[in-house]
Amino acid sequence: MQTIRINTPTRRYDVKIARGALAQAGDSLLELTKPCRAVIVTDDTVRSLYGDTLLTSLSNAGFKTALYSFPAGEESKTLTTFSDIQSFLADRKLTRSDYIVTLGGGIPGDMGGFCAACFQRGIRFIQIPTTLLSAVDASVGGKTAVNLPQGKNLVGAFYQPDLVLCDPDTLRTLPAGVFADGMAEVIKYGVIRDAEFFRFLETCDVQTSIEAIIRRCVEIKAEVVSEDERESGVRAILNFGHTLAHAIEKCSNFQIPHGRAVGIGMVLESRALYRTGYAKTDYTDRLKNLLIRHGLDTATDYSAQALYDAAIGDKKRTTDGIRLLVVEEIGKCVVKQITLADLRAFIEAAVA
Repeated sequence: MQTIRINTPTRRYDVKIARGALAQAGDSLLELTKPCRAVIVTDDTVRSLYGDTLLTSLSNAGFKTALYSFPAGEESKTLTTFSDIQSFLADRKLTRSDYIVTLGGGIPGDMGGFCAACFQRGIRFIQIPTTLLSAVDASVGGKTAVNLPQGKNLVGAFYQPDLVLCDPDTLRTLPAGVFADGMAEVIKYGVIRDAEFFRFLETCDVQTSIEAIIRRCVEIKAEVVSEDERESGVRAILNFGHTLAHAIEKCSNFQIPHGRAVGIGMVLESRALYRTGYAKTDYTDRLKNLLIRHGLDTATDYSAQALYDAAIGDKKRTTDGIRLLVVEEIGKCVVKQITLADLRAFIEAAVA
């Protein structure tokens, strides 16, 4: 088992990476608490694959279990689902001595984590990611949220888990497109923080290197989150590609998956950074080639106006501008505040 420690002002916890960790989840939870109630939050797809394994593991360890699942997909990441889960927890008489266990990708993780942050003003939870995107990004760092019609992740909380358990064996059941979505976030870490890691991704066999890849991504995120838990400074570097990715998701009515949108967003933003003089080198082609190598899209048909209209509703916006992650060259980046007029020009440069 590989272990990475996350240190934040509000909580210290471990991310544990090990094959077979899902079946041992009950024993891992016993290291944190005595047997109590444990409610699993997941979606219908993941429930059919891994729900019984997790229920059995927790029950065998002495936990009194229940499971709530919702239809898979971004359409379920709403305040309505949030309210339904809160009622489910209340009906099971959960207390602050009990646990929520999120099982699945970023959507179950966000939903379960936000419910844990709010139920009785905060109860304990652990994350068990089953997608690559969630393993390397969404499950680590304490971001929890739901969507509104006006935009993605607009209602949420920073709330850290007690533990993240990552079992790489669960990635074997991912459709190729879902695995590719996770690779977009993997590639992002190389772009923003580690040029050597980016070069490694250009040549490695991902399947045989998956544990090392997950570990490096978590290490990078641990460094950033430990320095800036609530995204008031350096943590904003984790949003490379995301301003336009969230705009693309919104324009598509969330039919374009997050990872695929991030890939497109990174290409658009890298192109615009060079064209507007923010970037020192033009690394767009290297980035495009790596994304294409992993089955990801690199372009969109949405207009600059449509993307701008969607982007100004992003949660990174301030009263008169927006924070922009500037990757000057692969592995080196800074955060800059730009005006909305600059944002419009930036998006126009991206799609021109």
